[in-house]
Amino acid sequence: MRLGGDKALRPHSWDEITGNGYGSRHDPTGDWLYGYEMCVDPKVRGTRLGRRLYEERRKLAERLELKGIAFGGRMPNLKRYWRRVDSPQDYLDQVIAGKLHDPVLRFQLANGFEPIGILSKYLPEDSRSRGNAVQMIWRNPFVDQEDSARHRVPRGVEGVRIAACQMQARAVKDFDEFIGQVRYFVDVASDYEADFILFPELFTLMLLSAEEEELSPIEAIECLSGYTKRIRDALSKMALKYNINIIGGSHPTRMPDGDIHNVAMVCLRDGSTHEQEKIHPTPNEAYWWNIKGGDSIDVIQTDCGPIGVQICYDCEFPELTRRLVDEGARIIFVPFCTDSRQGYMRVRYCAAARAIENQCYVVMSGNVGNLPNVANMDIQYAQSCILTPCDFPFARDGIAAEASENVETLTISDVNLADLSWARAEGTVRNLADRRFDLYRIEWDEGSKGGGEPDGPIPHRQHGPGGG
Repeated sequence: MRLGGDKALRPHSWDEITGNGYGSRHDPTGDWLYGYEMCVDPKVRGTRLGRRLYEERRKLAERLELKGIAFGGRMPNLKRYWRRVDSPQDYLDQVIAGKLHDPVLRFQLANGFEPIGILSKYLPEDSRSRGNAVQMIWRNPFVDQEDSARHRVPRGVEGVRIAACQMQARAVKDFDEFIGQVRYFVDVASDYEADFILFPELFTLMLLSAEEEELSPIEAIECLSGYTKRIRDALSKMALKYNINIIGGSHPTRMPDGDIHNVAMVCLRDGSTHEQEKIHPTPNEAYWWNIKGGDSIDVIQTDCGPIGVQICYDCEFPELTRRLVDEGARIIFVPFCTDSRQGYMRVRYCAAARAIENQCYVVMSGNVGNLPNVANMDIQYAQSCILTPCDFPFARDGIAAEASENVETLTISDVNLADLSWARAEGTVRNLADRRFDLYRIEWDEGSKGGGEPDGPIPHRQHGPGGG
């Protein structure tokens, strides 16, 4: 990744300089190339692959006219010789003098890198180096090291067209009529050559109106879960037929362990299907419908780059968006279902905050209208929109497009992903680049399993399945 000399050449740790390993400190205008990971399979060592990689890295720095290359070099024999040296610096001095042998340091020195200091606590997990590293640099001989010429980010165009469906909840007689409603909006968005269409959270609840009598909340969710395969198959076929990526709002789905989760189906126009579970069920979802929270959130790779999906209430937890953006997402899709303006504004304000603090686009899509005889869908409030960061390249109020309140419609807008790259590198503020990784970090527990019984008081009203 590229960094400015003020970051690459000062003392730092591996977590701090790499943004906890995501490379999120990358600065397209930086004048130093920073290497934070390079490995050669032990099976092919001795074939000069390491030397070739170093040569290609130097060529890259020369082609980009960077001042040089920097990294933290391991000291794998430090632990072995610890009793024979006074400090990591003494160990380095003795390796340079040829009194001690370190295969990694000798290789780096032989490839033209020079040490400028010791990075203590660089990588605590590296026990053989006792957590230390040597701060190594290579200076580009073809660039004036005193030159303060500034690299710029080209203002290119990387356009993506997005459609947000604000969908009317209406009674349907059967599954085919419901899918016909969905297909209509997919067809319209496809006619406008949209790359994505987003449907609302729990947009499949209108299937319950086809039942002969009103079901209890638990019976309703069980009934809906039975439609999961048919819905996934139908959305996947539409994505291929209409050449559009479909984010299928969300749908109650029974998982292999028997729990019901609120799941967004993402059906891409390359034929692949993906799922994203809602991590945080609302108190009403957990109590009335016994919906459990998911345990993971990750980007989904599309032909327009990585995207993230956060279902309604999840958008109110900034750690989740930050994880998705660190993984490369530039568009976050937020299907929501809110019954009141207060609930809607909670999601809306948080979505706008996520767009600003992560310098990304956030797309919201909600339900409108009501469904008689369907519990928890008696009223709906929505104003779907496409939100942007607030800086010069973007819409004045940070709103690329916005639907009228509580009216069924399709909101469509073009967004330029290249503007995000510019804003992150040269914007008025640079939230991602200016994080203090030396003070705070987010750690995701990959092994956690949530989804227990809801804590706190039991909700007193059977309203608002989403609501943020």
